[in-house]
Amino acid sequence: MTQEKSLAAPHFLSNAVLIKQGAEARVYRTEFLGKPMIVKERFPKRYRHPALDEKLTHRRTVQEVRSILRCRKAGICAPVVYFVDYISHCIFLEEIMSSLTVRDHIASIQQSGSCKEQELEYIADRVGQILATMHDEDVIHGDLTTSNMLLRCGLEDGDMEDMVIIDFGLSYISALPEDKGVDLYVLEKAFLSTHPNTEALFERLLKTYAASSKKSSAVIKKLDEVPQLTLSRN
Repeated sequence: MTQEKSLAAPHFLSNAVLIKQGAEARVYRTEFLGKPMIVKERFPKRYRHPALDEKLTHRRTVQEVRSILRCRKAGICAPVVYFVDYISHCIFLEEIMSSLTVRDHIASIQQSGSCKEQELEYIADRVGQILATMHDEDVIHGDLTTSNMLLRCGLEDGDMEDMVIIDFGLSYISALPEDKGVDLYVLEKAFLSTHPNTEALFERLLKTYAASSKKSSAVIKKLDEVPQLTLSRN
């Protein structure tokens, strides 16, 4: 029975299209029952002892699925989890169709030269609200960038419907303000390096986060301490 289960996902992936490979996992695009689907496969690390590798990979798969489900339960848009194969460490996820990354959307607005300050402010406010909800649920994303946030378009008019958070591969559950502060710090560095001259926009994002979160005061305090801790370690 175990052998049959362990072979199920690899056989399914033989007809899938590899779209991305990182240090931790491969990402495939395929279909199941006529629906577009993404499959994330964590592969073995040959440099680790097999027993340790299996234990760590299993734990990270569990953490990723748990984080997605907790976010969805809290009303945050995240991909639907269709199936999890803990033998082959594959997560079968909804593919978010008719979407573009927040990174590309902000870049498009900035390059257009048109005055769309209200649209940028809406994005900042929405990100702040979503992260506040996520952190209040004690979900740490671990890789917050505007590339891991998708704007899904409405099917009828093409307007932006909502923001979807993706790629929870480094996520975990923690109530510590330090972990949430580091999460925001990662986003701040990624945001400002990807989108030049957006310091005021990120400040707006943080203000919305602070106003929307029930636990924000301790988190913002830790966020302010992160650069000092980084310097002291160096």
